[in-house]
Order: sequence, then C-alpha cells, then structure tokens
Amino acid sequence: MHISVRQLVEFLLRSGDLDNRAVPAPESAMLEGSRMHRRLQQAQGEDYQAEVPLQIRYHFDGLTAGGAGFSVVVEGRADGIFHGNLPDDPKSPRGPVIDEIKTTYRNLSRMDAPDPVHLAQARCYAVMYCEQHAQPFAYIRLTYVNLDSEDIHYFYEKMERTALWNWFTALMREYRKWAEFAVQWNITRTDAIRALVFPYPYREGQKELAADVYRTIVHGRRLFLEAPTGTGKTIATLFPAVKAMGEGKADRIFYLTAKTAASSVAEDTLDLMRLRGLRIRSVVLTAREKVCILEKPECNPEACPRAAGHYDRINRALYETLTHIDNLNREAILRAAEQYAVCPFELSLDLSLFADVIIGDYNYVFDPHAYLRRFFGEGAAGNKYLFLIDEAHNLVDRGRAMYSAELTMETLRQTAASVGKRRPQLAEEIERCARALQALDTKEQGSSGRSAVRVWQPEERQFSAFCDTVSALYQYLGSLLDRERRRDRRRKRRASASTRALQDKILQFYFAVSDFVMIQESMDEHYRIYSETAGQDLRIRLFCMDPGRNLGLCMDRAVSSILFSATLLPIQYYKQLLGGRPEDYEVYAHSVFDPARRALLIANDVTSRYTRRGETEYRRIAAAIQGAISGRHGNYLVFFPSYSFLKAVADIFGQDFCDPARVTVIRQEPGMEEADRAAFLANFAQNSEEHSLVGFCVLGGIFSEGIDLRQDSLIGAMIVGTGIPQVGTERELLRQYFEERGMNGYDYAYRFPGMNKVLQAAGRVIRTKKDLGLVVLLDERFLSDQYIRLFPREWADWKAVPSSELGKQADLFWSGWLYGK
Repeated sequence: MHISVRQLVEFLLRSGDLDNRAVPAPESAMLEGSRMHRRLQQAQGEDYQAEVPLQIRYHFDGLTAGGAGFSVVVEGRADGIFHGNLPDDPKSPRGPVIDEIKTTYRNLSRMDAPDPVHLAQARCYAVMYCEQHAQPFAYIRLTYVNLDSEDIHYFYEKMERTALWNWFTALMREYRKWAEFAVQWNITRTDAIRALVFPYPYREGQKELAADVYRTIVHGRRLFLEAPTGTGKTIATLFPAVKAMGEGKADRIFYLTAKTAASSVAEDTLDLMRLRGLRIRSVVLTAREKVCILEKPECNPEACPRAAGHYDRINRALYETLTHIDNLNREAILRAAEQYAVCPFELSLDLSLFADVIIGDYNYVFDPHAYLRRFFGEGAAGNKYLFLIDEAHNLVDRGRAMYSAELTMETLRQTAASVGKRRPQLAEEIERCARALQALDTKEQGSSGRSAVRVWQPEERQFSAFCDTVSALYQYLGSLLDRERRRDRRRKRRASASTRALQDKILQFYFAVSDFVMIQESMDEHYRIYSETAGQDLRIRLFCMDPGRNLGLCMDRAVSSILFSATLLPIQYYKQLLGGRPEDYEVYAHSVFDPARRALLIANDVTSRYTRRGETEYRRIAAAIQGAISGRHGNYLVFFPSYSFLKAVADIFGQDFCDPARVTVIRQEPGMEEADRAAFLANFAQNSEEHSLVGFCVLGGIFSEGIDLRQDSLIGAMIVGTGIPQVGTERELLRQYFEERGMNGYDYAYRFPGMNKVLQAAGRVIRTKKDLGLVVLLDERFLSDQYIRLFPREWADWKAVPSSELGKQADLFWSGWLYGK
C-alpha cells in the first residue's frame, strides 16, 4: 500500500481542537503559496535541487499465515535539497539540507519553534534521503515565509541517520494498526469481489452494457453512455467497476451525483450486492450544513462542543466505526459522530480515506473550490480511481458554474459599508476595488432600464487594472483573516454575536474574492469576460463557455470515467462539453421497454412561442390537458416553461376545464423547501380509478428529473414547450462562441439544453417494464426536423394529432391496454 508523507504525519500527529475560524480558501491560498515556493526555489542557486521526489518502503513482519508480512510505501516530494552547513556554525560539516517551505500570514517574529507536523514531514524526507544515499546525517531546514510582508524565518535541526531511522520506525509502529487493518481488509474485499456474481438474471442488453463498462475500464478510456430508464444502468456500471477493483485495476470508486436522491440508488445497489456476499466499504459524503449539529456550522471550540478536543478523539472514532460498519451512510455517520462527540462531516471525510466506494456530489471531484485534496492533491499520483458520473447531462451547467466567477458593485459597496466603522482600512481597500470596477461600466444603459453589456479582452487596460486591485484586496483579506484567527484563538472569552457576524461576512466576502482571483489566473480561450450594468448594479463576470477542458483535466485523475444518463443526446454535444476525447467510447443502450406500453402524442396546433402567448393559446393548452387526462383517471404531471406560464394555464384549467369533484390540481411553488417538496410528491402515493390528480410543474425544476413515481403513481406527463432557455446575456454569448467555432450556436445555447429538459420530464412516466403511460408534447415545434432528429430511438412511434383529438387518442390507448389486451 502507498501513503504520502503529508497524509501520514497529519493523520498520526493531529491533536487538539477543530478550529476553522477564518481559514482562507484553500485553493486560493495554495496558489499564492505555490508562487512564493517557486520564487524562493529559483533564488537558491545552482546547488539547490527543487521538488525532489522521494520514497521509502517500510516492511512490517507478521499478519499473514506464513509470516511474510507486508510493506507500506511512503512517498512525497521535498521542496528542496542542497548541500551546506549550519549558518550559525560555519565550521560544521557540510551535508545534505532538506528544505521544507511553509507559507503563512502569521507574524513570524512570534514563532519560537516549528510546527510539529511540519517538522515531522521534513524528517520523513530526511530519512528517505539518508537511506537512499547512505548519508551519515542530514540537516533539516524549516523555511517559513510571510505572504504579506515576505519576511522569512528559518529553523534548523541536525539529525544522525540512526536517530532519524529510529524516529521513523516509532512513527511507522504507530501507523501499523492502520496499515494492517487496510491490508487485511483488502484481502477480504478482493476475495469477496472475485466470488461475486451478478445479483439477478440480466435484463435484455444489460450484460452487454456491463461488458462495455468493464472494457472501458480495462482500456483506460472514458465512456459516454446513453441508457434509457429501466436499463439498470446503476448496477450495470457499479458491478463491472467493483469487479475491476477486485482484479487490481482500481483502488477506489467515486460514484458522483448531482442530487441526493441518486446517492440512495447507489447505496441500494451496493446493499443488493452485499446480500450476495460482497464485502465492500462505502461512504456517503453529505454537505457540512446538512449534518452539522448547529443551526449554522461554526467549527471552533467556542461555538461547537464537539470541536473542543475533536482531534484527540477522531482516530478512535474512526477505527471503531471502520471495524463495525461497511455501509457508512448518513445515518451511520451521524450515530458514530454522536457516540464519540466528533464532527460528523470531518468524520465522513476521514472515513473516506478507508472507503472503497465514495458516494457524493460532483463538486468533490470537479469543483476547484471544493474538491477532495486528500485524494487529488500532493501524493495522489499513482492512485487508481474510477469515476462513475450519474445523470451526467447535469454536469454541463454545473461545470460552467464551477469554473466561472463574478464580483458585483452591490457586493463591494455593501461589504464596505458593513465593515467601515470597525475595519476602516478594509473598507478603504474595498472602495478602491469598487472604483476600479466602476471604470468597467458600459455607460450605455438607456432610459428603458435594460441591461447593457460589454465583452472585455484579458489584456485591456481597464480590466487588467481592476484585476490588480482585486489581487491586492485578496492579499490584504488573507492577512487580515489570519491575524484575526490567531487573535481569536488566544482570546479566552467568546467573541460577541456582532463580532462573529462581522467575521463571517468578511470570510464569505474573502471566498468570493479568492474565487475570482483563482478563475482569473486560470482563464483560457474557453472564457468570455463581460461587464453588465443593470439598474443600479454593475457586475464583472468570468464566464466559462466550454467546461470540457477543465472537466477533462479532472477526469485525468482517474484511470477511467463512465459518464451515464438517460438523456445524453446528441452524444457529440455532451462528449465535447464534458471533456471527451476522440478515442473515448460512446454507447447507446438498448431500451428494455415495449414502446407500445407508452403513447407518445404531439399536438400539432399549440405552442409556447412568445408571439402566441395570450388568453387564446392558454385556453387551447388547458383544453388539451383536459383531453389528455380524460382517457383514464389517475395521476398526471404537466410541465411549463415558467411559473408565469404555469399560473396562466392553471388558473384557466381550474376554472373552466376541470370538475373539482373529479380532478385535484396542485402546483409547484417557487422556492419550495424540502418538506414542501415531500408533501407535493406524497400526493402521488395515492391513485384512484374515480379521481385524477394533476400536478402543474416547471420544466427543468425539482420535479422534472430525479423523482421516481412507478407504475400507477404517475400515468401521464404533458410537456408544454420545447424547454428553450430564455434569451439572455450568457445564452447569447454561448451562441456566438460556438458559431465562431463553426458549430450551430443556437443548438448549443438553446435547442440541445431545452430538449434535454423535455426528455427528462418525459422520463418520469415510464420507470419499470410494467409501467403504462402517456407522454404528450404540447408544441408544434416538436414536429420540425431539428427536433425529430433529437428524439431517442424509443420515440420512433410518435404520432402527431390536433389538440382536440388528444382525448380520443388517450381513450384508444388506455382502452386497448386495460380492456383489449
């Protein structure tokens, strides 16, 4: 097994409180620190060797029946190595100097000793170097650099090779129980995987689908998989991934989702395989806010009782939990965290280090602000990961959001006003940034109040000047927050509520500024920079047009990635925007459904076009809905392009087109909380042959995908409109961007994303092979060639009818199945 130096020392030597007060955004701090590292390394001279990879294999006796033991490879990269002597003793013998550089905002004059973890990290490198080069001793230099003042403070230590080895041996003995546990678990898991068989008879085409996934993993490629609902794509991706792990082709599986509901499907699938004898450890990562015992997370010992001494208890909690539970879901983690009085979120992250399958949101792999550095940071090279990316169509817009950033005049001015009296220098720095942003005002806004937009080039003087002020603000904020964090740790009494609120506001503002700095420094030709004036506000946005490059770089961290969805058409569109390469595979899975069990009707005389919206069209659509539900009582969903459209039709439908004694109408409301969503869906648990339920929802909203209403829970869906996004600044920039590259910009910006929403909504109806259902597309535009070519294969039996004929067609469909077959 392998472990990085940093992971080893941080894991074994951590102690004390969990205290994340005012911690700078890790990625931004790392970028700043990396720049300083390079500057120092380049200034050291020819004798200085920077970024030196080192490793050592430590052998443990015992464990196996034959007593052969096992080995752990500890590896890392020393910041620098050169030959010299102690600076305060020029007569000391020359020898190797292991340089470990640490950047900080703390006052270095107050440091009288290096951090124990930093010193241990440097000692590990010294052990490795001395053993590899048979050096009798080594000097260790801890180089601390203040990022604000650029002051440098050194700590030196000389250790003999024997003493270094004895120290390292003691460290590894402490790690033995963890290493032994991991090795023994690997044996148990691998044996169970090799004996595992598919948990039930393969559905039609499912065996071939699993084989495609396995083949992709073996060849180290990416697979873009369109798998209609009911093909069993979760088990067809997880099963071959698990089998590949048992053959040593992967160390860990990341099952990545856009929504919490998809996580439970993956959990259930793993449990199904566990019932067939599989031993595998899975952990579900849940957002900190959702598992915190406080109303709002405050990770410090003054606010949270579990934060005090958290690191003194965490390793015991970790070991006891791992040795008793394989399915580390949200409930199991909450119970363990309560038993050992530790933070549940931090416990879940630590558990993930020992998990075979990690189930969580996309952001744990792809978000540059939130990805799991313990897996994808220092020492991660050489690990064999598999990425299973569920509902991958969602990753396009999520990716654009992850790799975009913005700052607004409102944010700057409001923050300056709220901190002005208590942090006047900070307010002055923010105002300077606001003045630079003001120079980007388009100055073209007319009396109509409509927004005005200007696209900027990165090298333009005004934009460059603004970025300079943002960088200066970022550095000042980092220094300020670090000073205040250290002051808070020294303070014996808890800060007042107003002070804590102010600190939180400053911290959130810092995150926004640091995100902007990070994205600005990583921009390439796939970005557009624009400023927009709307009303009294002005914003500058770094907009990622095509997230494919960034997503692809993240997928390079895996040996193979499987991207799957029920709606991944057109495949080339998704392959480009999701980081696909020419050599990557594409598969369209065969649908297991009998298409005759679903009627697909297209009304050829209604539309959601803006030019036709009005009382007449609303009434025609309401009548069409009434006709579609007249064939059979049951539960239906109707999807609309907007809340205003929904309200207009629902009002007319409820007043003139339904009998309240026979039809109940419910509506999706803006901003529904989790309890409201559950209550809405609970209505569909009941069905009646004498009564109908019609749910009016928004297309692309919370009820148009990710909900599973099987059999008679939902017997029909009507989709009003083609799902085309509203025309706006970013949609038009996307259209122009793709047109400049020789593609159909309208398709990329509008038609393809809209059609995906339609396909997702239609997919709510047929969930199992036994389902019967009606899908009605209420827009004549679906009959154009541009849309018909986007229909999936299983939609080949569509039928165009006048809206007045929907009742007759629905009656024929239901009568045929319920009475004639």
